This record gives sequence, structure tokens and C-alpha cells, in this order.
Amino acid sequence: MAGARRRRKDNNRAGKLCIGIIVVAFVAVMSLQIAQIYQKDKTYQEKQAALEQQLEEEQKRAEELEDYEAYTKSQQYVEDTAKSKLGLAYDDEIIFKETK
Repeated sequence: MAGARRRRKDNNRAGKLCIGIIVVAFVAVMSLQIAQIYQKDKTYQEKQAALEQQLEEEQKRAEELEDYEAYTKSQQYVEDTAKSKLGLAYDDEIIFKETK
């Protein structure tokens, strides 16, 4: 009986040791996986911040283009273009030229 009891204790210790090793290995693997996920999350957050900044810049640019489009459809644009490119002026407008 003492021999059987001793074998059971040895088997029980060996089983506990194997389970302990498996648990430690499982925890180590899970820790590595969590660390990798946090790294990916950080990378994605940086990408998201960069894309949000790019979106803001593009929205500002779109707004500027809309303003320019409204300006090109205005009478002021026609007058400015006629004066600068064609040298035209109104009949009652006085133009001063700089002498060199």
C-alpha cells in the first residue's frame, strides 16, 4: 500500500507540474498576443490621426475651391480679368500709370 500511495503522489505531482507548465506557457503566449494587439492598435490610431488631419485639409481646400468658384461666377471676377489681362477700363474710370 505504501508503494501504491507513493506512485499516486508522484503521478499527482507530475500531473500538477504538467498543468502548471501548460498554464504558464498559455499565459506567456497570451501576453505576447496582447502586446502585439496593443502595438497594432497604436499604429492604427496614428494612421487614423493622420487621415483625420488629411480630411480636414481636404475639406478646407474644397471650401476654398467653392469660394473661388463663386468668385469666378461674379461680376467682380469679370471686371478684374478684363482690367488685368485685356487692359480694359470703364469710360469714366481714370487710370494712373507709374513713370519709370
